[in-house]
Amino acid sequence: MSPRPHKKRKARRILATAAGLATVGALVAALPAMAGQDKGNGHQKPNTVDVQLLSFNDLHGNLEAPAGSAGTVTEKQADGTTKAIPAGGIEYLATSLRNARKGNAYSVTAAGGDMVGASPLLSGLFHDEPTIEALNKIDLDVTTVGNHEFDEGAVELARLQNGGCHPTEGCYEKGKEFEGADFPYLAANVTSEKTGKPILKPYTVWKKNGVKIGFIGVTLEGTPNIVTAEGVKGLKFHDEIETVNKYAQELDRQGVKSIVALIHEGGAPASTAYNYDCDSPGAGDGISGPITEIAKGITSKVDALVTGHTHAAYVCTIPDPSGKPRLVTSASSFGKLYTDTTLTYDRRTNDIVRTSVESANHVVSREQPKAPDMTSLIERWNKLAAPIANAPQGFISADINGRGATTPESPLGDVIADAQLAGTAPADKGGAQIAFMNPGGIRSDLVYKASGSEGDGVVTYGEAFTVQPFTNMMNVVDLTGAQVITALQQQVSGSNEASPKILQVSKGLTYTLDMTKTGAARVVTDSVKLDGAAIDPAKTYRVAMNEFLGGGGDGFPVLGQGKNKLVGPSDLDLFNAYLAANSTAQAPLAPPAADRITILK
Repeated sequence: MSPRPHKKRKARRILATAAGLATVGALVAALPAMAGQDKGNGHQKPNTVDVQLLSFNDLHGNLEAPAGSAGTVTEKQADGTTKAIPAGGIEYLATSLRNARKGNAYSVTAAGGDMVGASPLLSGLFHDEPTIEALNKIDLDVTTVGNHEFDEGAVELARLQNGGCHPTEGCYEKGKEFEGADFPYLAANVTSEKTGKPILKPYTVWKKNGVKIGFIGVTLEGTPNIVTAEGVKGLKFHDEIETVNKYAQELDRQGVKSIVALIHEGGAPASTAYNYDCDSPGAGDGISGPITEIAKGITSKVDALVTGHTHAAYVCTIPDPSGKPRLVTSASSFGKLYTDTTLTYDRRTNDIVRTSVESANHVVSREQPKAPDMTSLIERWNKLAAPIANAPQGFISADINGRGATTPESPLGDVIADAQLAGTAPADKGGAQIAFMNPGGIRSDLVYKASGSEGDGVVTYGEAFTVQPFTNMMNVVDLTGAQVITALQQQVSGSNEASPKILQVSKGLTYTLDMTKTGAARVVTDSVKLDGAAIDPAKTYRVAMNEFLGGGGDGFPVLGQGKNKLVGPSDLDLFNAYLAANSTAQAPLAPPAADRITILK
């Protein structure tokens, strides 16, 4: 599963080769003359050189500008108000990165994982080959894996790295074979159960004119809890801190003193504004979440952390174990922001001067010119996708928010849960009485405004796919009433207590969530009702859910205990069928009230 050598190399990567080593003897005699000179230009070397680190994360195959709330960033204004700014799309991200590099002799571009997976149809339909092609074109140097890189398993991830046409669908364009990623995917904390070794490179070293910066890449240790069991089969995921520290020590022994960790785990800043100061009143005071403890535990040999996963925007300094401030960044998601960091490299120590590190997030504005090569790429793949993508599935009367909802229960979550119940309620389809949908599986909103030529209010297959891109198969199982109540309690307890995951529930199921309490007590047990009747702990109910939840994913182990499982159609098929059956141009589907869960604060 180790990656083959890359077919292409960028000019700014300097790699040692056996042939190069053969010239060492000849170079020794020239060292005195070369001392103190900057390679290639004959100028005196300064003691320090500024290295530009451009970074982004959680692209999720969003080549086209994301629609609705998924395509905006929040900007804090001078008067304290906030402003929503349209942003993102690979055409604009390419322009932003290329402009940012101008005038920077030393520039490296890195990513914090989830470049692919949960992608819109344009990329997802082709197993994310279009996104890898785009990342090659924008000169990405390195990325870590994220949890979504495992959506289709380790073998498919290796194909994205190494190239080759899809094993079942073949090549998508006549006469063209997929070449794979022209940048290393790093997976330091993901090992094979058989060999015990990382499935991809644990680290890489970027080099230019004697400047060396090591990159270590890890995903969150909890990846198996948020990916289907099939996707992580045969793999082990290890502690982020221990892994980064191990490889930082290895790089240090090799003489690589400047190190950046790419970590697909993140935090939650106190404000959603991308320009919020999360170092106020003190370093790191404005951010919480898993990355804070990870940052505090990672060795001081690491000079900066590029993070992701939470889709948040922040540039913070969190003290390392020695108490020194250290940069921790994240650039939202979907290519809406990029981070521009200046790392001051000391040639005498080969290390980063921490006190000179500067960083800021920048909006990928849609008011700038599009990159023509990205436009051509999108048009080429859109032409292949068009026969499927443009097919109408249903009609809506207004935006139905899912990912962009501001409440734990979302209107689109209700629609999806109802669609799953409708498709599995018939006796021969499972006899479901309740349906649960995990909130993280809702990837976008249904937007009323037309995305193409289909007309306002028309939901196309491509738009439905963007909402439900995983194509998870539906499971219908037996659960007791006690297990149903336990599932609701697991939303706000156990691994979900610090960051609740509120299941979207089908019509007829109602209950109260008291957030003034803690843990499982937040669920008011006697308020849980189905069609107005209290849930009977001893009674058996038929419950529908996607296969991810059916495997106990997202911190819901009780849902993995269901019996008498029946496997049905995919969640996307049921979603499209529901739209077709419950909407017409004359009677479009309206956003539901989202009032099934009463929340007390």
